[in-house]
Amino acid sequence: MTTKIIDGKQISAEMRNEMIAEVAALKEKGITPGLAVVLVGEDPASKVYVGSKEKACIQLGMYSEVHRLPEQTTEQELLALIDKLNNQASINGILVQLPLPKHINEKAVIDAISVQKDVDGFHPQSVGNLVIGDESLLPCTPAGVIELIKRSGIDIAGKHAAVIGRSNIVGKPVAMLLLRENATVTICHSRTANLQEVVKQADIVVVAIGRANAIDASYIKPGAIVIDVGINRLDNGKLAGDVDYESCLSEAGYITPVPGGVGPMTITMLMKNTITAAKKANGM
Repeated sequence: MTTKIIDGKQISAEMRNEMIAEVAALKEKGITPGLAVVLVGEDPASKVYVGSKEKACIQLGMYSEVHRLPEQTTEQELLALIDKLNNQASINGILVQLPLPKHINEKAVIDAISVQKDVDGFHPQSVGNLVIGDESLLPCTPAGVIELIKRSGIDIAGKHAAVIGRSNIVGKPVAMLLLRENATVTICHSRTANLQEVVKQADIVVVAIGRANAIDASYIKPGAIVIDVGINRLDNGKLAGDVDYESCLSEAGYITPVPGGVGPMTITMLMKNTITAAKKANGM
């Protein structure tokens, strides 16, 4: 059995080409999708992410604003900026880069972003809409996971999916999206009894636990689809996923590498959300 490698870079590039055409068509109608990214403080990883988001906007021909605020910005100042962006017609999506400095209440900030502009999909109303199956802007990484599976020609309906990890950012929403695609979903976590047995029954395994190489071939049913959301830096400076990639190659039917799997999809889905929000704001 040859394992198919799911190439996130390639799928992301295909999607971006589609979006370049879509943005050009919108601009002809006088609509330019706009994204505002807000960065508070000097977190090095966050700076890199924000730079990538800015580049992606330019690549797709979208309007981009980046607000870089000092570490000592108060919660009131940040909320005032969000309020301004909520009311700014040229901005369709607002993303506040997390984590925020300790003195700012993250929940208050997320709750302040207009649901129509919540391109991260973190607002409680967006989460509620996701759960009940109403239209909403979907969280980027989980939505990216679904795109990777679908664009690899895999039908999700009827399959048993095991999601390892129950975070609000990946585990829970990806489980909901798999349910929406008619999979039977088991959510596993650190307290799951017989984790290995449970996961080994699954046709689709999505891993998001933040522990390098935690899941090896002994967890994988032959031919299963393995999606690795984890990204961990090892002591030697190399990146590793939550899945022991080399080990799982012998069992998996499809697998995502790290880097180059789920990672490239996150920003691509953010751009897709911004375009969707722009179309909605203009009654399309």
